[in-house]
Amino acid sequence: MEGKVATNKMGWEIARDVEANKKTMGERARLSGEQLKSFLKYLVLFGLLFVVACWLAGNPFEFTQRLPSQYVNAKGWMGTNNWTIVWWVVLLCAVFEYMDSAGGMGYGTALTPLLLMSGFDPKQVVPLIMITEMVTGLVAGIIHGEFENVEWKLRPMNETTKLVLMISITGMLATMVSVTAVYKVMQLHKFWIKLYVTVLLVVMGVCSVLTAKTYVKYRPNLMWIFAFVGGFNKGVGGGGYGPVITVGGLLSGVPVKSMVAVTSLAEGMTCLAAVITWFVLLSTGTVVDYMLLPSFVIGTVLAAVGAPYTTRVIPERFWKWAVPVYCCLLAAYSFYKIFPDIQKRLLS
Repeated sequence: MEGKVATNKMGWEIARDVEANKKTMGERARLSGEQLKSFLKYLVLFGLLFVVACWLAGNPFEFTQRLPSQYVNAKGWMGTNNWTIVWWVVLLCAVFEYMDSAGGMGYGTALTPLLLMSGFDPKQVVPLIMITEMVTGLVAGIIHGEFENVEWKLRPMNETTKLVLMISITGMLATMVSVTAVYKVMQLHKFWIKLYVTVLLVVMGVCSVLTAKTYVKYRPNLMWIFAFVGGFNKGVGGGGYGPVITVGGLLSGVPVKSMVAVTSLAEGMTCLAAVITWFVLLSTGTVVDYMLLPSFVIGTVLAAVGAPYTTRVIPERFWKWAVPVYCCLLAAYSFYKIFPDIQKRLLS
């Protein structure tokens, strides 16, 4: 009875119960018929999203135009509204979305700087990341619950559900502020956006590794800070949300499997606010380019649905080290990509 009460109260004991009752990865890999049906249900949802993505990629509105980015000019696509599937972008989206939904971070954090360095404009990348993360975050968060990585409970509301609501509401407000400030009011150069996210990633990576050995006492009040910083990051550059929220949750004492699920669902809700903010900005003259949206959707389909399954099967002790190490790798990658720009500015 005590275990049941604790599960209802917190929401993360269910993942530990699965590992206790199904001790091998083979046992945890077996799914029920209802869980298998979930795959098909969400694949249909992504099929509908792909149709909408193709329509938007043709720039059907005045506020959707082909932007003269370096990549577009090099391909000779300027002046047309034709779109195509960029397969290397599909591959990158698939890899980073899989890591994001399985490990709680990496999609926008890694994808944004890489695409910006490849010659795309921020307004060809950031709004698209928001749209796809809105859908994949909500879907992955729900599937995490179906695969018993976490328990979502409203009556009575358990701790994981409270965390999602608190992180989401705070993140939504922070995202709306940062999107408006960076892209409408201040119009910051993309170098400063990338530098800010990179420095923060380094700090979070170091903190996560230092606390990976032990279970930290649960301190939910810390999550208000991480929720605001993560939401601000999401609005600034489309990335830097997952590492802050996931690692922040670990530092606050939430077990890693359930924290990954909390991050996915909260990120989906936070991105919803970002998407709404972007549409409001469009009515004030801001222009975006949806050329890459079909490529983004294809890359995220299977990853968002399949990654929670990986989280279920692989033991928590693996994720307890994998998530901090992955955060450090993202930090190192981001620093590597921005270092040439730092050198140029120091020498100029």
